[in-house]
Order: sequence, then structure tokens, then C-alpha cells
Amino acid sequence: MKTLKYIISAVLLIIILGSCTKDEFGSVDFVGTAKAPQNITALINITQDNSGLVTITPNGEGANSYAIYFGDQANDTVTLNPGEYASHTYLEGTYNVGIIAYGITGLKTEVSQSLVVSFIAPENLEVSIENDLAVSKKVNVSATADFAVSFDVYFGEAVDEEPISGNIGTTVSHVYQEIGTYSIRVVAKGGAIQTTEYTQDFVVTAILQPIESAPTPPARNAVDVISIYGDAYTNVAGTNFNPDWGQSGQGSSFAEFDLNGDLMLQYINLSYQGIAFASAIDASAMEYLHLDVWTADVELLDIFPISSSTGEKSVQKALAVDIWNSIDIPLTDFTDQGLSVADLIQFKLVGTPWAGGTVFVDNIYFYVSTPSAPITGAPIPVDNSSVVTSIFSDSYTNITVNEWNPGWGQTTTLSTVDIDGNPTLKYESLNYTGIVTDYNNPTDLTNRTHVHFDYWTNDASSLSLKLVNTVLGQEDIENLSTVTIGSWVSVNIPLSDYAVNVSAITQILFQSSGATVYIDNLYFYTQLPDAPTTAAPTPIAAAGDVISVFSDAYTPITSTEWNPGWGQTTQLTQITLESNNTLKYEALNYTGIVLDYGNPTDVSGKTYVHFDYWTNDATSLGFKLVNTGEPDGPTKEDEAAVSPIVLGTWASADIPLSEYTTNLTGITQILFSSSNATVYIDNLYFY
Repeated sequence: MKTLKYIISAVLLIIILGSCTKDEFGSVDFVGTAKAPQNITALINITQDNSGLVTITPNGEGANSYAIYFGDQANDTVTLNPGEYASHTYLEGTYNVGIIAYGITGLKTEVSQSLVVSFIAPENLEVSIENDLAVSKKVNVSATADFAVSFDVYFGEAVDEEPISGNIGTTVSHVYQEIGTYSIRVVAKGGAIQTTEYTQDFVVTAILQPIESAPTPPARNAVDVISIYGDAYTNVAGTNFNPDWGQSGQGSSFAEFDLNGDLMLQYINLSYQGIAFASAIDASAMEYLHLDVWTADVELLDIFPISSSTGEKSVQKALAVDIWNSIDIPLTDFTDQGLSVADLIQFKLVGTPWAGGTVFVDNIYFYVSTPSAPITGAPIPVDNSSVVTSIFSDSYTNITVNEWNPGWGQTTTLSTVDIDGNPTLKYESLNYTGIVTDYNNPTDLTNRTHVHFDYWTNDASSLSLKLVNTVLGQEDIENLSTVTIGSWVSVNIPLSDYAVNVSAITQILFQSSGATVYIDNLYFYTQLPDAPTTAAPTPIAAAGDVISVFSDAYTPITSTEWNPGWGQTTQLTQITLESNNTLKYEALNYTGIVLDYGNPTDVSGKTYVHFDYWTNDATSLGFKLVNTGEPDGPTKEDEAAVSPIVLGTWASADIPLSEYTTNLTGITQILFSSSNATVYIDNLYFY
């Protein structure tokens, strides 16, 4: 069977908004975010029998139906579902085939494709054959011709090969197994029985140099890396990357290759190659040797660090071709062979096959896997500020602290350091340290459930947090069961674990093993439930005074769409809480409820809109009314905000309709907006 790759160059003519009208939530433009079907194409095939029979198979993203306009005198149209095709018989001539793709939102996209139906053999065939600039041994073929619809390409690599087909004006491709000269045959086809051919002997080449830079090394502290070559770190000075060790006599040569401003080492026809340091390097504090290597033709690379006292030892690595090989070698692979890494003076690289290929090398450095200090700041806290009492954090407003690391005989020294733009407490030689809030105004934490802090250390064997109530003379300490080395760790300790009256906390103390410990985001918070366990309150408004949209307590009006696809992240499910139907919006940035465009709802006789909500993470909650029958302007749409947001329990919102400038006589859309939170909604009605 032939492999068909019919690709039509689609010209986007018009995007029409369907059942969803323009709306916006704050900075969100609904027309901009609601997506019409995209990348609309058609697979077109014409039989080569002078019959003019054409099949058209539409395709695209986000389409759930298509209309095909054949564009001839019959002016026939057909409606198709995805995966279906239409057949139509044309007379000779040139036609514009129209394709309209419809999305589930009512938006549509129309494209037009010129179709030439001719029973004349294709003429003026022009073929372009090129080696791909990005993929090794890949060849791209395109063709144009008068009276042609498609073309077949025989790439000449296999016996009895099946051609690859494409529409005239498009490109088809093939990746060869080996470089060499191949006879490539192109057959242009139209509606005629006769075809037109072109044949060319073409040299297929491999890409022999990288077309993109090596991966960027991660950020590291200066004490955690010894860099030999590369742009990521400060390199040791005076290194000779092409010392004369006689390698030129073996056919090898050296150049510094410039890839769009990114320099890298290029060792050509690599037999062996030396790298000589200006002075001995002590890498005994490092753990790994790293280098990035690109090659098109070297199979194996032997890597030799050379010591002034113990000579050379090697590790061999197999190389994948045409990609960057990121190589990380534990230094123990060398030291276990007897190599000293405390007095390294040279490197040597040996290629297999001998003098048979070229390597490009970048980012040569030694490093430690566990850094001496954090590179990035602590994680950003996620707890809502309304339930937080903060001691030290950029994310919240901190309470008063009168003393940091007061002189109680500890060895600890304290400084505040900037890590990735984030102020962080750095405790060195930490045996213990204190934080005094305010003896005259103790901190009341009775409404909080947990204490949180983030820590980073590379040498602590223990870490504890103590809370002290000096008013009652109480204190208690909690020890971390394990201490993680070399990464930020978030700690959350229930206050119920402390045998202390937390209504008057005045001191907070960290204890450790004389280590260096970084601390950030020290605060107390209230842990909110994950979801409501009870239903929303039962409404008390009289049914005769209510226009209900969603509530088990009343008979609802008609709603035609729930969470229509307007480009939002919001996901909607309906759940049951205590036998009560409830709307659950997740990742709520905005969502719509379409009432009935054909029969707008008149709420001008009501004075309030009511809904009950439950959330544990929302920082904003807006409610918008839209009259799509009005032109753009204040009478069309308006939004009110719920403030303050109540967390962790059912809350009722009653918004006076007098706050809206919207024309209330014809409401067709109701919209909620929030901060990508999870929000439960019930009892949405006007009264």
C-alpha cells in the first residue's frame, strides 16, 4: 500500500464566534481564549482514469464536524464527521474546494483549496531535492507541475519500494540508513492516465557537525565546580587545548568551532589528543568529571586524566552519533584504579576508530553532586495568607520579632543571605539558636494547627524545633526523624505534638549538630480541610421570590451550557454532599453558565443574587452577569467581587443587583472567576 501524505496549504479565511459571545473576566478576553478549529487540512486523491473522480478527507484540530463545498456548477455540499470522506466527480477545470470545520463551542474555521482537474498529462514539472539541514541523512523532496494534483517519490533505497506521496506544492521526506548516491524518481500525477516523471542521482550526506549547542550546565556554587572549558563557569586559566604531543603525525588536528557564537573544541580525525593545565589541579574535593561530546562518526572515546604522581588511568565511553552525549564519570572510577586526582596536570582523549572521525567537546568540568549551599530559593509557600501567622517569609506579612539569635551561650552565628533573590536565614555552627517574638505581647497561636519551615543543609545530622511559653514556663521540642542533605525540605509539624500552651508563644528555637542550616518560610498556619463534608446551608428565601439557576431547594430555569469551552482551565463536575447536588469547579480561572440565548432571563424584578461557596485555596472570587443582547458597553456585562474570602467552611454570598450596570432584563450568561482554585458552588439564585 502506498504511504499517503496529502498536505494542503490551508488559507485561513474567517473565524466566526458561534453560540459563545465575547466576554471577559478582568484581563481574560473570552474571544481571544475560545479557540476555533485549527490546522485544517484535506487529504485529496484523484483517480488516474480520466473520470474526474476525487475523494476529499478533511482533518483538523478541535473540529467535530465538517462541511465540504465542492465548488463546481452543481454547487453540491456534504456534511462529514471526523474520519469520513466525500467523493465527487468533476469535469475538467479549476475549482475552489471549500472546507468549514465546526468546533464544539460554535466557532468555525473555513479554508479554501484550489483543485485542478485535467485529463492532460502533467507539464512543466519542477522538482527540488535537498539534504535536510537539521536531520542527518534526511532528504526533502518537493514538486510543482501544471495539471498535477499529487506526486510520488521513489527514494531508491529499497528494492520494490512503495513510494511516498504528497500534494503538489508540499514536501515529502525520507531518512536513509547510509550516506551515498541514490537514484530518486518523482512521478507527477493528475486526473489523466498519463504521468510525468523526473529522475536524479542525488548524494545523501550526513551532518558532520552539531547544529545546536550542548545542554546548559546547571547553576553551581563556585566552590562546587572546577571548570576546564565552557561558558557556564569560570575556567582555570592557562589551559592548552592542543599541546604538541605528536598527534598531528597521526592525522589529528584541532580547531575551536564557533556555533553561532558558542565556542567548542573540535578534534578532527581524532587519534589521540592532549589537554595540558598551566598548573596542577586538586580535584580531590570533587565527585564527578563531566563533558559533553558530539560526533557523527566516532564510536568510542577513551578519557584519561593524568596525574603528576600516579600517571594516567582511563574510562571508555560509547558515543551516540548526531546528538550531544552528556558524560558524567564518578572520580572513583579513576581513583579505584590508583589515580590521584589531587595533582592532575593533563587530559588525554583517544578515539575509535583511530583517526577515523571527529569529536566536538564542550563543558569540561569537575563537580560535586551535593552543593555546599543552595542554588535556588526555598519553595514558595502555598498556604493562604488569611490563615497564616508568619515569623520569617517574603510570602507573608511577618509579625514583630524582637531578637534574632540572642546571646544565650550558643556557637551559632546568623546572617541573612540572598539566594536567587530570596532573603534566607543562614545559621552556621548551629548547636542552638533562639528567636524572641515579644515578651510583652506573646503570640497567640490557638487558631493555628501547624508550624511550617523550609530548611537546606549539606552537613546536619539532626534538626529540632522548640516552642516556648515563658508566661507559663512551658517548653517542648520536636525532632525531625530524618534530615535530608542537599535539597530544600518543607517541614510541617502539628502544634498538637507540642506539650505547650500555644496561646502565648514568646520563643522559637532551632537545634542542630553544629551544622550549617539555611531556614526560610517559618510560619504557623491553620490546616484547612481538603473538601466540604457537609452540604451547603438550606436556602430560606420563599420559592415565589426566587429565580433559581442551581439548587435542590427550588425549580431551576433552563440552562443550556455548563462550563462551555471558552478556553478556560476550569474543570466542572457535579457531586453529591449529604444527598445534595453541588457544583465542583477545579482549576477555576473562569467559567460560564449559559442560560438560554433564545429566551433571556429577566431578573430586573429581583434585588439580590445569592450563592453558597466553599473553598480552601481561593484568593479571589468574582461573579459576572452578561446580557449578550446588548452591544459592548456597561449595560452588557459587569462583575462583582466577593470580599473577604472565607476559607474552609460554607459561606453565603448575597450581592445586591444594584451593584451591576448590566441590563438585567435579558441575562443570558452567568460567570464565576477565581485564582485557579477549587471552588464548590450551590444554591445559585436571584431573589
